[in-house]
Amino acid sequence: MDGFLLVLSGPTAAGKGTLVKELLKRRDDIVLSISVTTRYKRENEQDSVDYFFKTKEEFQDLIKNNKLLEYANVHGNYYGTPKQFVEEKIKEGKIVLLEIDVQGGSQVRENFEDDALSIFVLPPKKVDIEKRLRHRGTESEENIKTRLETAEKELEQIKYYDYYLINDYVDKATDRLEEIIEEERERRSKL
Repeated sequence: MDGFLLVLSGPTAAGKGTLVKELLKRRDDIVLSISVTTRYKRENEQDSVDYFFKTKEEFQDLIKNNKLLEYANVHGNYYGTPKQFVEEKIKEGKIVLLEIDVQGGSQVRENFEDDALSIFVLPPKKVDIEKRLRHRGTESEENIKTRLETAEKELEQIKYYDYYLINDYVDKATDRLEEIIEEERERRSKL
């Protein structure tokens, strides 16, 4: 049986990365999508493992030739999701996990010909976004303000997702995420 594309989005500080790490520990049928980037390769990174490293010209060719499911320019570097990698892994029966922002989620809905399962991750309460950002201790006051404003806009996008998942306790949220994945596998097996 073919796999499918699993898109996880949500506002900043919803705990998407934590859920992804826990899910990858639990399941071997899930593979994290490897992004294409024009960012320089750091010393500890490997091409085709951490990222697919490309020049700006090569990235522009990928865009022009419709080889990306989604892409964005972040701080002068391009990042994107290669269609070929996703399609190959799905044919191998893998669930390809894509942790992206809502703009990327919107592009995937437009550009991915098969249905993707999309899940919007939320903190238990809206106020938790600010609490989690402050708890990190990595953001300036200005960055916190910007992220909170962005989160407000991102929350409006929940209506475009198949499910929402409240990330209150990591184990409980990951259990629910696995239930959703199994429901989707069952649904797809009947098609």
